[in-house]
Amino acid sequence: MTDDLTHRQRDVLGFIQAHAQAEGAPPTLQQIADAFGFRQACAAHKHVRRLQQAGYLEVRPNEARGIRVVGGLAQGGASGRAGRGRQIPGTRLKVRDDRLDLPVLGRVAAGSPIGADAGVERHVLLDRALFSSRPDYLLRVKGDSMRDDGIFDGDLVAVQRASDARNGQVVVARIDGEITIKRLERTRSRLRLLPRNPDYAPIEVPPGSDFAIEGIYCGLVRAE
Repeated sequence: MTDDLTHRQRDVLGFIQAHAQAEGAPPTLQQIADAFGFRQACAAHKHVRRLQQAGYLEVRPNEARGIRVVGGLAQGGASGRAGRGRQIPGTRLKVRDDRLDLPVLGRVAAGSPIGADAGVERHVLLDRALFSSRPDYLLRVKGDSMRDDGIFDGDLVAVQRASDARNGQVVVARIDGEITIKRLERTRSRLRLLPRNPDYAPIEVPPGSDFAIEGIYCGLVRAE
């Protein structure tokens, strides 16, 4: 079904399929860019446009989530090939059809920081193909400060443990003993945690503060 696509195009198509099936909605261009490590959403747009031209996707103009998988591919197509577990060159992404047993830990604030680890609430089994890289755990979001990145109150965000991140990545960070999820802004002169909702102000991280990156966002599970 997808022999006319490049490896990367098949992986992008598989990610769109898995995201839509798991969450009931297609990913945004920014979510595709984050999943594959693209620096800008325009790189994701190029792949989506090629898939559209090849007849695998429909794209509704002027919609943030206007991507639709065409016809029977929504239930199969590229996902069968992706399920073999092939590593995507240049990334840590491995799209597979097997499942991960992930613990759900406490709650993470997407408005203002709250207490970090409330312990393991439960475990869930999830398809590995849903995530840009293999997560270590899930955290439940509280608040709407990341809504423009498609992260809403009650969602479970998948987190890969990490102590560092690139500028612009969505991270789970600890500041003064509290945990929050924000987009990292790192320059020579300052460090900030940026919300993705204009109703919230950025969090300034002053020198010498108790700050640490706890992990990198690598996908989510939509709240029911």
